[in-house]
Amino acid sequence: QVQLVESGGGLVQAGGSLRLSCAASGRTFSSYAMGWFRQAPGKEREFVAAINWSGGRTFYADSVKGRFTISRDNAKNSVYLQMNSLKPEDTAVYYCAARADERLWAGIHGYDYWGQGTQVTVSS
Repeated sequence: QVQLVESGGGLVQAGGSLRLSCAASGRTFSSYAMGWFRQAPGKEREFVAAINWSGGRTFYADSVKGRFTISRDNAKNSVYLQMNSLKPEDTAVYYCAARADERLWAGIHGYDYWGQGTQVTVSS
């Protein structure tokens, strides 16, 4: 069992930056790829970014490429999402997720554990 807790969300003006953190606890000794997803009101949950276990490979949705950076610190059992040049359309609840496989994955059904989410609101 793995528990994931997101933090770092909040209200920010367009063009600003925010860094989200996801702290993992439980059986984290296994190799897990990690991902970030987001869900805006009335919309389906969508993929944002993913990173493999070693941190050597990342993948981003086109909508955030060049603005967001995913990283991880396995010694701290944490994964991060640095968000720069934020836009109002980035407003959503952001979720971190863990996959019981070391390879990154962009599909929502490829993840086994989910956090409760953290709200990010970008004002114009």
